[in-house]
Amino acid sequence: MAYTWSKDLETGNSFIDTQHQQLIKAVNELLAACSAGQGREVLDNTLNFLESYTAKHFGDEERLQMQYKYPDYNNHKSLHDNFKKFVNELVSQVKKDGPTATIINKVTLGVGDWLINHIKKEDIKVAAHIKSKRN
Repeated sequence: MAYTWSKDLETGNSFIDTQHQQLIKAVNELLAACSAGQGREVLDNTLNFLESYTAKHFGDEERLQMQYKYPDYNNHKSLHDNFKKFVNELVSQVKKDGPTATIINKVTLGVGDWLINHIKKEDIKVAAHIKSKRN
């Protein structure tokens, strides 16, 4: 089941929203490949993208939080750091065991669900804080 970008995922910050859409697109592309029986073939590319793009995206988000003095910055950064660690562990697991169905499932569900929940619970608060400081 693909993840759908919807209004309730919009933070109101187009920069952040565009990056979120790219992350969700990567998970959806892996899901589509799995449906076509090609999940194992695209897993490496998906994980490499997630590893590099989350580092970029989280860095961008964290710079905005510091710029606007987001009060929950330390907690938010910790959530990002834990997620990056999770993705790094998946990359290591693929290098060790190959592209198994278990790892593909962890990527499609674990990454996708984490992103959706993080956006709805945490990033919405960051965007609201930034918006309040800009007004």
